[in-house]
Amino acid sequence: MRGQGREGKPQRCFAGYGNVLAPPLPVRSGRVSGQGGELPHPNAQGRVEPPVPAEEAGGGRGGGGTAAPAGPAAGLPSPVPAPSFAPARPSAHAPAGGLKRERRLPAAVPLGGGAGSAQGRCSDPAGTPLSAALLRSALRCPAVRPRPAAMWLSALLLGAFLLSGPVRGSDGSASTAITCFTRGLDLRKGTEDVLCPANCPLWQFYVFGDGVYASLSSVCGAAIHRGVITNAGGAVRVQTLPGQENYPAVNANGIQSQVLSRWASSFSVTAGTKNTALESVGRSVSTARPSTGKRPKKTLDKKAGNKDCKADIAFLIDGSYNIGQRRFNLQKNFVGKVAVMLGIGTEGPHVGVVQASEHPKIEFYLKNFTAAKEVLFAIKELGFRGGNSNTGKALKHTAQKFFSVENGARKGIPKIIVVFLDGWPSDDLEEAGIVAREFGVNVFIVSVAKPTTEELGMVQDIGFVDKAVCRNNGFFSYQMPTWFGTTKYVKPLVQKLCSHEQMLCSKTCYNSVNIGFLIDGSSSVGESNFRLILEFVSNVAKAFEISDIGSKVAAVQFTYDQRTEFSFTDHVTKEKVLSAIRNIRYMSGGTATGDAISFTTRNVFGPVKDGPNKNFLIVLTDGQSYDDVRGPAAAAQKAGITVFSVGVAWAPLDDLKDMASEPRESHTFFTREFTGLEQMVPDIVRGICKDFLDSKQ
Repeated sequence: MRGQGREGKPQRCFAGYGNVLAPPLPVRSGRVSGQGGELPHPNAQGRVEPPVPAEEAGGGRGGGGTAAPAGPAAGLPSPVPAPSFAPARPSAHAPAGGLKRERRLPAAVPLGGGAGSAQGRCSDPAGTPLSAALLRSALRCPAVRPRPAAMWLSALLLGAFLLSGPVRGSDGSASTAITCFTRGLDLRKGTEDVLCPANCPLWQFYVFGDGVYASLSSVCGAAIHRGVITNAGGAVRVQTLPGQENYPAVNANGIQSQVLSRWASSFSVTAGTKNTALESVGRSVSTARPSTGKRPKKTLDKKAGNKDCKADIAFLIDGSYNIGQRRFNLQKNFVGKVAVMLGIGTEGPHVGVVQASEHPKIEFYLKNFTAAKEVLFAIKELGFRGGNSNTGKALKHTAQKFFSVENGARKGIPKIIVVFLDGWPSDDLEEAGIVAREFGVNVFIVSVAKPTTEELGMVQDIGFVDKAVCRNNGFFSYQMPTWFGTTKYVKPLVQKLCSHEQMLCSKTCYNSVNIGFLIDGSSSVGESNFRLILEFVSNVAKAFEISDIGSKVAAVQFTYDQRTEFSFTDHVTKEKVLSAIRNIRYMSGGTATGDAISFTTRNVFGPVKDGPNKNFLIVLTDGQSYDDVRGPAAAAQKAGITVFSVGVAWAPLDDLKDMASEPRESHTFFTREFTGLEQMVPDIVRGICKDFLDSKQ
């Protein structure tokens, strides 16, 4: 649309609000780019996808959606920070044509002047605030007037712009008022003086590095971290620097900076104009987020992660032509949200990513990242591979190669593969599912856009989901209708992944048992032989994967009395359990084995009787009990406890058999000498595993 200016010259008017027209959208590679997203286009399966909403479109170096900001240091990837995959804002150094143009309101840009105003054009010059552009278009194009609502919005935006205008020192230098969360990459000048507001929430800053900061860091956060200003705000000079590798993590002035392996651009901060009274052109407006009243989380807690969700998880994402570039980006967006909600940390879940296409590619292992921010960066950087959807090949490769101790897998922690599948696989999943189960891996299938009735003829095996998952009970399969609007599906999936008691394929006799040791401390044993008993107990415990979600060990010493040395919940690591066993002190006294069995059944096994682990009791004694053992042993077995009896020296064989579970012969052990206990360890461990497997039949 054209209007006539004062001199009768045609003028372009496109402020973008009301009746003012916007410029035509540029066309790239058959797609229309702009704020409206992309036009529909068919994928590799011939399906026509709706346009991607702006808030759903992910970025990445593979293209599609918005691109990650580039920096002056070419060749260094620029992962996008947590906590979500909203489209990245282009930096001042972004290459022309590589990004969709995003017009936003700068923190402060002086009004007036400029090429646009000098020539009387209606189009807004680069760098002019959106509100000013709208107002100028309305005033200079008499044929086009914005609607009243748009004019009101313009005035509001323009007023906010004037109130947060430049601040000048006595020397005439201008300091730009910025927000608490303005990042280095948001500034456009090589050297710029800025003014940070007061009372910024320190615990919400993202700061990466020390002295030299990655440009995605908060400028004000970096200034406080460096000691240039306090939380009272103040003037800061920002110097743009090239990108680098290995930004360190340092705790300074109440802010914990984070580690970042590399970034495309950096900046440093120094004090602004000193000993100078600053006069604001208008009233500066604080844009700090209001306090929520919540205390900041401790850095240690963030580092540890969600201790209630311990799992080693491989996300097997679809990188085939079935999903296509655009939906691949949406898939990364969803996986990133899942990773954040899991609560990744050193003592919480660990994750890695494998991409399935023609050939599987392990993008990163469990050991590579132990913080959610790092994982998000790595996911954002994943590139689309393309090719056939050989998901079965990728699943088998992941089950066999991914979960090794060298790659970061932890003993006693459930192993999980979450398979994302758009459409259907090009190969067989049944064999891969069998291999995964043999390796003790829990396979989840997240299927999106299931094949239609017309497409079923193209599917090799329509029951591929049921044959690949850990158990065909509905728990391990998850269905989403589309990659659009997936936020509501994040929490239910996370709840499944954190339900360690449901990880049936990880349940083995080594990580799913409670073993209680009932140790004879009577005077007939003696101090030296008591040490041999403790050595036997330690050797049995060493065979199992002890953790808070795995196997657990408890110990009770008895004479006429009973003493709980430690319960199942006292120590949740093997090292602590072995240390506790070594520290048991010899009691000396009489022998009341029956009372000790009743005490242990009630006080040690009682609190865990409804837990997921199978319960075992190993009774060690060297003589005859002064009380009845048959009744208490029968009560223990009725309570679901499998009893092994181990006798030494003068222990009566009849008492040992009366205490042991059925079949009594395989649950009763005897040796003449305390030194013979060591030889029993393998048989005891095998007996526990056999009973465990029999209970699962």
